[in-house]
Amino acid sequence: MNQELASKLLRSGEITRRDFAAKTASSLLGVGLLNSFMEGKSFGAFEGSSKLKQVATAKNVIYLYMSGGQSHLDTWDSKEGVETAGPVKPIKTSADGVRLSEYLPLTAKQMHHGAIVNSLSSTQGAHEQGNYMMHTSYELRGTIRHPAMGAWLNVFQGGGNSTLPNFVFVGNDSRHPGAGFFPASHSPLFVSNPENGLKNVRLQPGLTEDKFQARMKLADELDKDFRSTFPHRNVKAYTEMYDDAIAMMKSEDLKAFDLNQEPGDVRAAYGKEAFGQGCLLARRLVERGVRFVEVSLGGWDTHNANFVAVPERCDTLDKGLSALIADLNSRGLLEDTLVVVTSEFGRTPDINKNVGRDHYPKAFSAAMFGGGVKGGYVYGKTDKEGREVVENKMKVQDLNATIAYALGLPLDQVIYSPSKRPFTIADKGQPVVDLFA
Repeated sequence: MNQELASKLLRSGEITRRDFAAKTASSLLGVGLLNSFMEGKSFGAFEGSSKLKQVATAKNVIYLYMSGGQSHLDTWDSKEGVETAGPVKPIKTSADGVRLSEYLPLTAKQMHHGAIVNSLSSTQGAHEQGNYMMHTSYELRGTIRHPAMGAWLNVFQGGGNSTLPNFVFVGNDSRHPGAGFFPASHSPLFVSNPENGLKNVRLQPGLTEDKFQARMKLADELDKDFRSTFPHRNVKAYTEMYDDAIAMMKSEDLKAFDLNQEPGDVRAAYGKEAFGQGCLLARRLVERGVRFVEVSLGGWDTHNANFVAVPERCDTLDKGLSALIADLNSRGLLEDTLVVVTSEFGRTPDINKNVGRDHYPKAFSAAMFGGGVKGGYVYGKTDKEGREVVENKMKVQDLNATIAYALGLPLDQVIYSPSKRPFTIADKGQPVVDLFA
């Protein structure tokens, strides 16, 4: 689209400035965008996507992922007086009428800040497929990789800190979809161990700044012919990766990754485990403008000895989550930060012969705190044994649409992948507006 034609379209009102910006952005993203002013079969396939818009209630997301399939009956949807409950008892919380498992006593004191969703349901009952759908809203395919929510946020809104990555993953999950079909610049920065901070971000001993710059200039000269011969987006992304890494090395905000700067009592409140320290790192990052931080906690695949493993996992989750909510609130960050706790599926109500619970995608739970969410609220319901969703069933896509809605992202914006296939941020998911105050 040349400049003269663009000017005519804008003056005539045939295309809005927003639509024009979205259309021309494809040259920057390496993907195509299709707006509602355009019609055709590709757009028609996404007519089910939500057109709801709102001013964002959250600027940041801290996404706590319970890898392995968290038992809903032993955490957020505790039952009483039925065999499926096992030995776990529900307890009262700081919110009237809201009860949690006795395994989450510290989080129970923070429930006036958050909401529980007890009506999630997925079509995926295997770990890899369930993990993928929860992160992307799409089924796992061998021909394409879909973006995770942090990458969509990057593309649509960008970051709040020019020298730190906008998307950080804390944990050891190699299955994370990352940027999907978006350019590599939208991938998360992976931090395997929050205790160790970032590695290789300082100049090696004996290497001066002048020598470093000279080496980078030489590398740039050597790569110039290759870049001009192969002007592909992945080659460009590789160059940009170096530029971003150098900018981050010089950032004053790198100290966010140094947990030793936190007082001992604060670190202790989060728990000594990597997950708790990851939650603390997440708080330090959003404090400095990083907009999407995911922290993973594995070990929820409890086919055996469920009532030994789950209390241990819950103890780690309970310390990290409760400390995070209290810390964000005391610093005035909880109002702008949406904390999400979820998993790929739940566990069976029936207890197996190994005193474990098996995979159960039919009904499970999630929790949300801050970011405009109603405090002390429960959305959805399962039957008395936790087998069936009997009220306000919520698909995985609906949960992701709700997160995107909180961030003010366009749920009906169609984007073409490099293979010319159209996608939206949460497929046809509908945001649950009842969750917001």
